[in-house]
Amino acid sequence: MSFLNADLHCHSNVSDGTLRPEDLAVRARDNGVDLWALTDHDEVGGQHRAMVAALAIGLPYLTGTEISVTFADKTVHIVGLGFDHESEPLVKGLAETRGGRERRAQDIGDQLAQAGIPGAYQGALRYVGNPDLISRTHFARYLVEAGVCGDTNEVFRHYLVEGKPGFIQHRWARLADAVRWINEAGGLAVIAHPGRYGFTPNEEYALFSEFKTHGGVGVEVVTGSHAAHEFGIYADMAREFDLLASRGSDFHSPDESRIDLGNLPGLPASVRPIWDALAHRIRQP
Repeated sequence: MSFLNADLHCHSNVSDGTLRPEDLAVRARDNGVDLWALTDHDEVGGQHRAMVAALAIGLPYLTGTEISVTFADKTVHIVGLGFDHESEPLVKGLAETRGGRERRAQDIGDQLAQAGIPGAYQGALRYVGNPDLISRTHFARYLVEAGVCGDTNEVFRHYLVEGKPGFIQHRWARLADAVRWINEAGGLAVIAHPGRYGFTPNEEYALFSEFKTHGGVGVEVVTGSHAAHEFGIYADMAREFDLLASRGSDFHSPDESRIDLGNLPGLPASVRPIWDALAHRIRQP
């Protein structure tokens, strides 16, 4: 198959990105993206705006979201692609998943205050487009603004992660529920950036096995969250579990993201692209 510059993982200011859906559409088009999906965390509120903007500038579009789930006591993300973004079970499930974020954010602020960083909760709120989706990323931006760290990468080395100040464990959706919501809405479920989770080999095998059992069909092989050597590792996993391969930058911000929209290597030739199975769900200009 000829190369397709598909970017099927990025975030707008509807969740924890900094750009509007409309601005992301233009950036994707200008960067040579051939097929784009906006995948805001636990939210589909930006889907209509993203779709309208993309189609208006000639950019094919797939609906998307990134659902937070708890698996083996860690937060794992499941991307949904090509679904009906008005599906009632999906919209309701995402709303329930978002429900605990505010309480968690207040607890993060309290813990940072105990570590000598007062006002972090109020500071993080200044970066939030949707208060229901306040996240660690918003706290990280405030800690940079306050001069605690030089950039957000430094923040996540010293704060907001397990064993460091500001880490609050949260119970998200179940893996089975997240995959079911996506499937019932007519979409395909994808394990996002599996290399990020730090699982043992046994835990990772369990994740892939349960995901496949519940009806998941894809895995991100090439992503801005993976190192180059991991592309081959997860291409092998895709073949082992008979999963389709996805590709996405995980772009959040021009100032923070490692990879810009569309600036990724192609998928390895040994895997099957997920967009082949979504051709009937791609919105065309």
